[in-house]
Amino acid sequence: MTQSFQNESSNQTSFNQQQSLNHGGHEQMDLHETIGAIIACMNQSIVLRPHVKDTELLSILDRQYNFTLGMYNTIVESYNTGHDPSVPTGRYQMETGNNFKYGMNPGQPKKPMQNANELSDECISGFLLGAQKGMAKEMTASATETTNPVVRRVVADSIPNCIEMAYEISIYQNMHGYYQVPQFSQQDMQTMLNAYGTTTNPLH
Repeated sequence: MTQSFQNESSNQTSFNQQQSLNHGGHEQMDLHETIGAIIACMNQSIVLRPHVKDTELLSILDRQYNFTLGMYNTIVESYNTGHDPSVPTGRYQMETGNNFKYGMNPGQPKKPMQNANELSDECISGFLLGAQKGMAKEMTASATETTNPVVRRVVADSIPNCIEMAYEISIYQNMHGYYQVPQFSQQDMQTMLNAYGTTTNPLH
């Protein structure tokens, strides 16, 4: 082995070590929270899956679990190495429409379960929605604290996927009457929509 090759190899090893240690304290604490939230979401899906009755919800759970698994591996790899992951951040694609049913229908008041036998698809979809919202919040906090540029980009690019998965579940809940969406009157809505105007005064 020539001296120049040895020096080049040593420099590369030193660079790799620098990259893997290029993390700030706030970043590491937040990333531990983020990765823990992803694991909790995946564990929850494993526990809840045998109790799902609706095939549509089961399909959503499986698709989101499989996507989250890849997202988890990508984040962990980039965090461990400080380098671009071998599998880049993907883009979650919903398989449902995005139309909401608006309006409120009276029904029985919601209340906590009294025993595990009351576990239903409504409850399960609520758990899944809460987990996705939690991941989006944790990742947003982590991305604003992350100093490693690769990890920051990977985490930031993963946030829209959590939002998309949460949106898919909220649509499922809405279509099944679990999540009702009230609206303002048309007049009030128009007033709200017209409350702001654009401007053309940039700073010079």
